[in-house]
Amino acid sequence: MEKEDWRGKAYAFYTNKACEAFPCHQTTSEADFNCLFCFCPLYLLGGKCGGDFIYLPNGVKDCSGCALPHQRENYGMITGRFNELTEIIRQKNRENGGNAQ
Repeated sequence: MEKEDWRGKAYAFYTNKACEAFPCHQTTSEADFNCLFCFCPLYLLGGKCGGDFIYLPNGVKDCSGCALPHQRENYGMITGRFNELTEIIRQKNRENGGNAQ
């Protein structure tokens, strides 16, 4: 179960209305559009990210239909998966001869 102590904190939400791409995904509320995870940290999880994506014929993961990282309420869910991401990176480092602990 995720902690909710991030709710209402400034570090958990950021909107950049000056961005040339804002909003980069369809939204029902620009006021609640979170730009903090402009590049989704869950991309690395591939099909296990939990977002709405497709794979293009060339194998590239296309997240243009996904707003999961841009929803204010998903901060805790995303940061709650950082340990999983860290383990994937450690495994890749081991496979490539690195010594990351």
